[in-house]
Amino acid sequence: MNKFFCADNSRQLQEDIIGTATNYQTYILVECPTPWTYEAFNSKWVPDNLRILVEEVKRAKRPICFLLIANDQSQRVKETTLLIYQQQKGLIKGYSKQEFKLPNIEKAAGVVSKWLAGFNTDYEIESQISRDILICTHGSHDQCCARYGNPFYFSAQNTISDLQLNQVRIWKSSHFGGHRFAPTAIDFPQGRYYGILDQNTFQSILNHSGDIECFHKIYRGWGILPNPLQILEKELILRLGWDWFNYKVAGKILEKSLDNQTILGELSFEQPSGTLYTYQAKLVKDHVKTQKLKVSCHASEEVLCMKYAVSNLWLVAKKVATYS
Repeated sequence: MNKFFCADNSRQLQEDIIGTATNYQTYILVECPTPWTYEAFNSKWVPDNLRILVEEVKRAKRPICFLLIANDQSQRVKETTLLIYQQQKGLIKGYSKQEFKLPNIEKAAGVVSKWLAGFNTDYEIESQISRDILICTHGSHDQCCARYGNPFYFSAQNTISDLQLNQVRIWKSSHFGGHRFAPTAIDFPQGRYYGILDQNTFQSILNHSGDIECFHKIYRGWGILPNPLQILEKELILRLGWDWFNYKVAGKILEKSLDNQTILGELSFEQPSGTLYTYQAKLVKDHVKTQKLKVSCHASEEVLCMKYAVSNLWLVAKKVATYS
């Protein structure tokens, strides 16, 4: 019997990966040595107090994503890195970061609980790191993340080293969705999701250079935007190029048809000069790209994956910055 690999299947069906980034207000990333079990926070190195806290937050349905992260030093070092990425309001480029160095993983639940309650927390540090890139390697959750994620992670370390990007850190990560797009990544502090990466396209993301057309294949979307608006954002990236990553952006869905087949969306962006543009677009169900498929290696049923296309895009307003 042939083994089913969801990533191979998705590629064969030529699934469009845009619009699959998950929308969270907060990411809480806890360094924890591998191996991780299918449910990462049941792994043997995760203390009970942290596992219980994660379950409580899930039950409360707060828009928070907890992930385990690790690198090649995680097994050996005595301290534990805790990263909290929090979405800001209004026009933004991404998430704000707080970094903590804990003496051990047992301290993580207490620090996170205080942070969630709005209190000042101990162990916070100023970090020279400007970028954290997460690669899903969680093979016990889905075999494609081991098959494609692990080799990619090791090659990506060399790519970062060769480019001498000392302020970029790369992490193995527990499952954050979309294993059928393995190797899949989240690029913080932006919070943009990528998939089907290779070292050439990874280098383009790292340097914000090269052929922007690669976004047709590798861009899953921006986690600060609702899923349909991720498609509109990609359209603007392809039009405006790498400069887009210097802009502050905000987006919202204005209208939705009852059957979800038509959506009116709006994206505003501010250039470094202060000029503000607002675009609106009509997004319609893409009948060709919408298809049923198995979204993970162990899925028993196919799921309908709804895809949209930008049918109309227009400039609503342009406000030129005036400096007195």
